[in-house]
Amino acid sequence: MPADPGRVGLETLLRELELPAGLFGDCSDKLVDAWRARAARLYPSDLRASPAAIRLTLLAALCWRRRSEITDALVDLLIGLVHRVNATAERRVERTLTDDLKRVRGKQGILFRLAAAAVERPDETVRRALFPVVGEGTLRDLVREAEANERAFRAQVRTVLRGSYSGHYRRMLGPLLAALEFRSNNTAFRPVIDALDLLAQYAHVDGKRRFYGPEARVSLDGVVPAAWRDAVVNEHGRVDRIPYELCVLVALRDAIRRPEIHIEGATRWRDPEDDLPGDFEASRDVHYAALRQPLDSSEFIASLQ
Repeated sequence: MPADPGRVGLETLLRELELPAGLFGDCSDKLVDAWRARAARLYPSDLRASPAAIRLTLLAALCWRRRSEITDALVDLLIGLVHRVNATAERRVERTLTDDLKRVRGKQGILFRLAAAAVERPDETVRRALFPVVGEGTLRDLVREAEANERAFRAQVRTVLRGSYSGHYRRMLGPLLAALEFRSNNTAFRPVIDALDLLAQYAHVDGKRRFYGPEARVSLDGVVPAAWRDAVVNEHGRVDRIPYELCVLVALRDAIRRPEIHIEGATRWRDPEDDLPGDFEASRDVHYAALRQPLDSSEFIASLQ
């Protein structure tokens, strides 16, 4: 009897049969799931005894669903790893930062005085109620110190991220990205797709090579957030590979969750347009009526407002 796919791995995915794209494009998911379940219940001898058309259809459905299950699991693994890399770095920095970095001197007493003044005079403006209790200059100093602490915190997080990613996670994420095919119908996310292509081109380049070469086309806008620019691009305009890869992974994770980027061969992470009925454009009014939604988008927005 066919076994459960079991633990997901790259080797498992690479062993899957190469089935043509769109093999079950004209069949509903429920029908393919029924064929898969039927195949899973049969013994190999029962399959061999079945007519060729039935045997091949059931086996194809079984392999098709198995491949999509593994692809979905790999995407889940990718999202989980990216989250873990960032969350682990923040926890490590929070444990090692000194109390002075996170606590402004005398901040607790200042906050108590501000709270008391706000409760006693809730209808007054900030300038009339709070500034007499704590001077405007003191408040500005508190804001600047808090901002400096946050910048130091984020800088330390980036340092820890670089170390943990380059020393451990980078070896896992490279083959994982290579096993998946990413697509997007939204041109706004084209820079992320281009960045993934760049990572693939440099996959076999020595990891000790710190910067991308002058010939590399590196997408920054839409991939690298402003807070990371200084860490990614040095004073000479060269792009550091490791922090750039981290930015690409975060941008990819966020785009998959939206979902603006989909994965070929997946089910849960597939192209959202594949979820539409095959006759959606031709029978749009019928489908909208079944959903009890107006055809006019402005009418739909007005109802939400």
